[in-house]
Amino acid sequence: VNPNTSGGSSATHRDTHTDPFPFPFTQTQDTSEEKRRKTMRPLLLKGHTRPLTFIKYNVDGDILISCAKDHRPTLWYADTGERIGTYKGHNGATWSCDITRDSKRLVTASADSTVKLWNLTTGECIFTFKFDIPCRSVSFSLGEEYLLLTTDAFMGTPPAVRILKHSRDIEEQQHEEVLCISDAHPGRITRAMWGPLNKTFVTSCEDGMVRKFDAASGKLLNEVKVHEKSIQMMDLDSEGNTIITASLDKKSVLLDFETFDILKTYQTDRPLNTAAISPLKDHIALGGGQDAASVTTTAGQAGKFEVVFYHKIFQEMFGTVRGHFGPLNFVAFSPNGKSFTTGGEDGYVRIHHLDSEYFDLDL
Repeated sequence: VNPNTSGGSSATHRDTHTDPFPFPFTQTQDTSEEKRRKTMRPLLLKGHTRPLTFIKYNVDGDILISCAKDHRPTLWYADTGERIGTYKGHNGATWSCDITRDSKRLVTASADSTVKLWNLTTGECIFTFKFDIPCRSVSFSLGEEYLLLTTDAFMGTPPAVRILKHSRDIEEQQHEEVLCISDAHPGRITRAMWGPLNKTFVTSCEDGMVRKFDAASGKLLNEVKVHEKSIQMMDLDSEGNTIITASLDKKSVLLDFETFDILKTYQTDRPLNTAAISPLKDHIALGGGQDAASVTTTAGQAGKFEVVFYHKIFQEMFGTVRGHFGPLNFVAFSPNGKSFTTGGEDGYVRIHHLDSEYFDLDL
């Protein structure tokens, strides 16, 4: 990965407080200064020059990849926020990525009409799938024998979901398309995700619909309209039982994966771009904010750029985390649920290690 000697220092900033008292002391009560020290302090990472589009942790949660519109996915240590390096090769915005379970291989999908496989540790591009249309969502199947890919509508070509063959031996890798469904979505497919045991996959679309397909035949198994406006993002819980959506209609919906029954609806006061389910507690993290075109005329608080936390069962908002000074484009929980990372229109990545007060909440 493009070794950058200044990557860990100039590109990464940590908000720390210098203690004016270098030796231990005790106080009978918490002052405002003491309370400030106990406040959760995020890691502010500056490695992109354009808005963030996607964030992905590996299975172990010790590294993460951030994708942005600046063409260069970036690898970070999830604990310290140190930048390890960047992946050079795309000529367009990178919309999504995925990491193999052994953290040895990375796949990225880009608006430059390519999907690239990378050696995660060296940064070498080891294979490129070339298309004539922009590529958006990509993910490895369970067992990593296949790639699930969505492509956008372009020059008369309709949006499509594709399954590509993936080979562990890169010498045997070819551009082999197993399945293509191009007649089921009237608009852009914003996300596609595998179901249990790769038997099905689900898609979200800008028409507000969530659809489920049979992975072998491509047959449409189920569809439900859950939003009045575009679904910007969709995610699964860690066990694959429920789906969470985020939409521009200011709502987030929790769906049962098998039946597509709407279990919960989270009504907010802002257009939503992203949603994530905590793997540790019954919590939902949502984010979005005012449209990016109007950001320059709006203060951060008025633009509603905070991460908003809702209780998954009771559907009540119980907290917000401020930080970004533009719309929030992505939020992702670490696999252990003890931290979360956000990416914004402002080009910053912020890693938040949750403090003890969060885990002591009786929620």
